[in-house]
Amino acid sequence: MWAYDFVHLRLHDSTGIRLLTVIDKYSRACLALRAARSIRSADVIEALAELMVTRGVPDHIRSDNGPEFTAQAVRDWLGRVGARTLYIEPGSPWENGYLESFNGKLRDELLDRKVFYTLLEVRVLTERYRRTYNRIRPHSSLGYRPPAPEALLPADPVPVLAGLT
Repeated sequence: MWAYDFVHLRLHDSTGIRLLTVIDKYSRACLALRAARSIRSADVIEALAELMVTRGVPDHIRSDNGPEFTAQAVRDWLGRVGARTLYIEPGSPWENGYLESFNGKLRDELLDRKVFYTLLEVRVLTERYRRTYNRIRPHSSLGYRPPAPEALLPADPVPVLAGLT
C-alpha cells in the first residue's frame, strides 16, 4: 500500500511551492518527493506512473479527498492499472498516519530549517533528504534501521528535475 499527499512551502520571495510526497506504508520508504509551483491531476498520474514502472503497481493507494486525488482522470487511470483507492475521512489525518508522520519529519528536519530561494533548490534538497531518509536515517519503528539501507539498493538513477512547472 502506498500513500500520497501534498506539503506546501514558500520560497524567499513568497512564491508558493507544492511537494507531492509518496511513501510505501509497508517499508516506510519515501518513494517520491516532487516539487512544483502547481501540481495537477495529470502531474500526479505522471509521478505515479514513473514509480509503478520501477516498483510495480500497489494494491491500494491511500490519500485524502483533495481534488488532485479524487479527479476522475486519476481514479480512472488507477482503475485501469489495477490500483484501488482508499480515501481517508475528511478531517481525519490519523487515518493516514505514516504519511502524516513523514510529512511532519520532512517539515521539521528540512523545510522549516531552510530558506529556499528557487524551485531548483527545493528539488535538489528534497531529493537529497529523500535519499538520506531512505538509506541512512534510523527509524524507531524499524528497530532504528533505515527502510532501504544503501547496501540493499542499486544506485538511484539521476532524478529528472524538469517536467513539473
